[in-house]
Amino acid sequence: MERRGVPPGPYRATKLWNEVTTSFRAGMPLRKHRQHFKKYGNCFTAGEAVDWLYNLLRNNSNFGPEVTRQQTIQLLRKFLKNHVIEDIKGRWGSENLYDNSQLFRFPANSPLKTLPQRHPELRKHSIENFFKDKDSIFKLRNLSRRTPKKHGLQFSQENTENMNCEILNEDKENSVDGREISQKDVEEVWRYIILIYLQTILGVSSLEEVINPKQVIPQYIMYNMTNTSKHGVVILQDKSDDLPHWVLSAMKCLANWPRSNDMNNPTYVGFERDVFRTIADYFLDLPEPLLTFEYYELFVNILGLLQPHLERVAISALQLCCLLLPPPNRRKLQLLMRMISRMSQNVDMPQLHDAMGIRSLMIHTFSRCVLCCAEEVDLDELLAARLVSFLMDHHQEILQVPSYLQTAVEKHLDYLKKGHIKNPGDELIVPLPTYSYCKQISAQEFDEQKVSTSQDAIAELLENIIRNKSLTLKEKRKKLKQFQKEYPLIYQKRFPTTESEAALFGDKPTIKQPMLILRKPISQ
Repeated sequence: MERRGVPPGPYRATKLWNEVTTSFRAGMPLRKHRQHFKKYGNCFTAGEAVDWLYNLLRNNSNFGPEVTRQQTIQLLRKFLKNHVIEDIKGRWGSENLYDNSQLFRFPANSPLKTLPQRHPELRKHSIENFFKDKDSIFKLRNLSRRTPKKHGLQFSQENTENMNCEILNEDKENSVDGREISQKDVEEVWRYIILIYLQTILGVSSLEEVINPKQVIPQYIMYNMTNTSKHGVVILQDKSDDLPHWVLSAMKCLANWPRSNDMNNPTYVGFERDVFRTIADYFLDLPEPLLTFEYYELFVNILGLLQPHLERVAISALQLCCLLLPPPNRRKLQLLMRMISRMSQNVDMPQLHDAMGIRSLMIHTFSRCVLCCAEEVDLDELLAARLVSFLMDHHQEILQVPSYLQTAVEKHLDYLKKGHIKNPGDELIVPLPTYSYCKQISAQEFDEQKVSTSQDAIAELLENIIRNKSLTLKEKRKKLKQFQKEYPLIYQKRFPTTESEAALFGDKPTIKQPMLILRKPISQ
């Protein structure tokens, strides 16, 4: 399953569902079981199914090692509901499945989900035809695209106009034909450039399978590129679209814990859990996910690039896709990713859940409010968790402004103004970025790289504990002892000898004297 993969295209989540169910049916071991003094053949226990499917999902690049056992149980419940499996008496349709010895079997035919037909409008127009038509400049203007919401536009006029003036006035004195560039021309060039770059990065012949060009709103891209703080976070001048003040305060409190927890804040037991619950409730109550419903298919397709040898491609693709978001959504996503990334790396963060670690809790809590389909999809939770995990690790690169995009637009408009090209959608003259694709690796090499990536993150956590000067020697010893218990191999690699461990604390290792061996006297 992990070697074949599902190629980019529409309804990728449905295709993944069909692939997972097919792999499960083909690979799940079947044997005889005894229950209530009766033997049943060709079946399996719920616990056996959880073990096998859990291993399958964690080793599949579409889902990754962040998959939890509970998520695997949830997927098996959906298998039972959709008649992929049935209990030993032939019952199905409910989600009554637990991690126990209850017996299940496969029905005669496990149904695969049918793929809906592509939208006729997407079949009719490809990205190439959309832009290469000689009259594209007029057709683009007459598209019945939706009117952008006010929140991303009404307060962006000053910065947008400044940017446009710089673009339109550049080399004005050296202009040959001196063609007048309209605001519509500028917007369509932005739309054209970002789609062409995205198509190049993904390495596909056409984007019509994953995004409708009408969904790309140039005003959003232009605003997200120009209205940012020194840290790259989108600035909203209309505060009604921003996070409420109490949510921002709560997020800052946990992101900077314990420095932000000064004497003015309550210090009762469980305070940090209440603050986290306040933040979670706000994001879970949003009317749509931060990546929006309409871009669900686009982001799900990028999930198939999330492999070690395609990591740079995935980062570049996500960087462009996140520019398409409405500015308030992009700002919320930036602040959320910064908070949960800091929290998951903070060794001083108190435990926020009795059964889950900080990182797992962040992914489990916020994945569905980042990526979700308008209509329930059976793999939604797993796909969203995979994307949020990747965003957490690479959010600084993904959510920064790509300067090359601004340069490409400026040069393309300059060519248009000088008459080198006639329409905004004419062939791109500006050189496209090149991406070197690594050679295909074996499954064993992929597993080794995947383990290495996870171990590097854990090793970095160990270094954070070692370098933390706010810990007393007693606290540091306690944390290191706990780490050694959880990850003995990584700890041993960092401290191969007792001398190297003792050097950290400035004391000498205690060398035990050899025990005195008493020999029994040889009897005469």
